[in-house]
Amino acid sequence: MGKNSQEELPNIPSEEPPCPVLQYVLCAATSPAVKQQEEALTYLNQGQSYEVQMLCNSKLGDATQWPRLLKSVVRVVFHDRRLQYTEQQQLDGWRWSRPGDRILDIDVPLSVGVIEPQVLPSQLNTVEFHWDPTKRTSLFLQVHCISTEFTPRKKGGEKGVPFRLQIDTFKPSDKELPPEHLHSAGCLIKVFKPKGADRKLKTDREKIERQPLHERDKYQMACESTVFVECSPWPEPSAGSYLPLSPLGLTSPHSCKLLSPERLCYSPPFLLDTLGGSPAEDLNPGASILETQQWLHRHRFSSYCRMLANFTGTDLLKLTRQDLIQICGAADGIRLFNTLRARPIRHRLTLYVAQEASRQENEVPKNPDSGFYQEISLDELSALELMGKLAELLALPANQIHRLFHQGPGGILILLSDQVVQNLKDESHFVAVVKKGRGFTGRWQLRLCQRGRDSYS
Repeated sequence: MGKNSQEELPNIPSEEPPCPVLQYVLCAATSPAVKQQEEALTYLNQGQSYEVQMLCNSKLGDATQWPRLLKSVVRVVFHDRRLQYTEQQQLDGWRWSRPGDRILDIDVPLSVGVIEPQVLPSQLNTVEFHWDPTKRTSLFLQVHCISTEFTPRKKGGEKGVPFRLQIDTFKPSDKELPPEHLHSAGCLIKVFKPKGADRKLKTDREKIERQPLHERDKYQMACESTVFVECSPWPEPSAGSYLPLSPLGLTSPHSCKLLSPERLCYSPPFLLDTLGGSPAEDLNPGASILETQQWLHRHRFSSYCRMLANFTGTDLLKLTRQDLIQICGAADGIRLFNTLRARPIRHRLTLYVAQEASRQENEVPKNPDSGFYQEISLDELSALELMGKLAELLALPANQIHRLFHQGPGGILILLSDQVVQNLKDESHFVAVVKKGRGFTGRWQLRLCQRGRDSYS
């Protein structure tokens, strides 16, 4: 069916030969809801093994002239240009949220003709293997990430981002020379949760069937298999190890740049030798580019120094929370935003207390420091927490405080419970009066008196 459908579309212009020497075929149906001039789209289920047939057309080349083994590298990369700019940060965020998992895997037991498969722990989205072009080769792949994991608002599979599944094939070279590039091709995919791809494909078919006949002609005919379309090769590590990750470096959706964490981290030795100051210091808006890089290192954002290589302190502080999430991913973006703002932790309740007390019974002389208030911050909003903070403020042993009262309306004494503490107004001010309790030798009673202001909310 796939072959017939391609023969029925002779009017589509193409600079590629009708049948290249190398061809890769993904055994999964394409969507019928793709318009004629758009690239075919294939739906995959998360974690399901899909066959990719590695084909060599001997009619267009003498098979005896081919090397005995070819090396192919398979990658899952972003198709959207918006995500290409922050691809490494997106992958790092995925690694953080899914520790121990991979984006792309080879199902070795099902694969045929795959020689020396390699899965590099540092490259979650890449696998490598060798194969003999004169023999049958079937590679079975599993994609473990779903398209909605990289969308700002996860509304379901239909809103997920598309990926590119790309294969680059090389002729292994002798000695230490880089391998010779032979062929590259890729296809557009969306990955759904298990069985989600089947439901989506069915929905697309029903959608097209409801269209009038003249509207159906605007859409591609679905194929049972997906033929990879030739594209530019993936950039070699040596081709851009010192190039900044910028829109200028991304000339096409097929050649997006994925920097390894080692290359992405810009950490010149002289920076590490000049680090100083407090790790908790704020970023000065007048900081130079060098000082901004040093600040990023001190606050554990070294992996984004290359991305932010030309930013001054002012530039960095102007970025919004959403900007930083787009650049650094959700986890590190929020952390960097909070670090830049350096907002102090706000306590749930703050009280101001002045001491006016005597440790002699029934004697309350004027204290020369009674006009000075000290801050007490509460987080648990409990009477026990308040009692401990007051004991520390008044230099009293906490276990020697018998009761804690609050002076209520009309001068009545209210025993301070958790509920009473929770109903105190934030930033209320009190005078603490300490008296020795009757019948409790060596133990004290605390009374919080407030003057001229209601302390209840």
